Amino acid sequence: MQPRKVIAHIVTWLNTYLEKSGLAGFCVGVSGGIDSAVTATLCAETGHPVIALNMPICQAPDQVSRAVAHNAWLQARYPGVTPKDLDLTPVFSSIRDHFPGDVQDGLTMANTRSRLRMLALYAFAGHHRFLVAGTGNKVEDFGVGFYTKYGDGGVDISPIADLMKSEVYALGRVLGIAQQIITAPPTDGLWEDNRTDEGQIGAGYDELEWAMAHESLPEEKKKTMVLNQRQKQVLSIFRQFHKANRHKMDPIPVCRIPEHLRQ
Repeated sequence: MQPRKVIAHIVTWLNTYLEKSGLAGFCVGVSGGIDSAVTATLCAETGHPVIALNMPICQAPDQVSRAVAHNAWLQARYPGVTPKDLDLTPVFSSIRDHFPGDVQDGLTMANTRSRLRMLALYAFAGHHRFLVAGTGNKVEDFGVGFYTKYGDGGVDISPIADLMKSEVYALGRVLGIAQQIITAPPTDGLWEDNRTDEGQIGAGYDELEWAMAHESLPEEKKKTMVLNQRQKQVLSIFRQFHKANRHKMDPIPVCRIPEHLRQ
């Protein structure tokens, strides 16, 4: 991959899409992780206005500090960037107080955090007539479906969704993203125990990239390959997530009414 040329391509794509949309800028949720840092920086590279929204919910202090530091760096480097800090912890606490206890399992409430952030992003974006830029990479969005439906999956455009995680890191290094963000273990930041993505999935992004590439091979090629035990395990993990989360990647099913029933 040629990171600088990829960056130029994405920035041109963002500019073209924004101009065709008739809207005024971009709104990005910044979490302190590499994906959101790269996405916000790519949007800032367009020269158009960008709202970089930090939305902690019972967040670990190191995640918050990385997001704040990145937003400050963005603002100093790009005049069109406006950082915003919006602590959603009180709102989430109110939801938790009002939701029935029997629906408050860990995953439900983790997804509720993500959907609450989507609500905030669209409040800012709608008011300012901005586009919400998604921060999902290719492995998350089209490999294992590791995102929340109508949460961080609820976006207008996806600038980095055709980039593998390793490619996002490559762009991040060229863009000058802080080392503390590049070296931080990837996490969705939706759990109070601060579990990592690898801890939740059971495989690292490098392993998932390998599995995604393996699945794209011709069946004849796969049959000739000798896999070790870990590779077999990673493939099983990848396939389980891909199958379970396929509903996020496919269009919403529509019940088509036969013409003879309309008569």
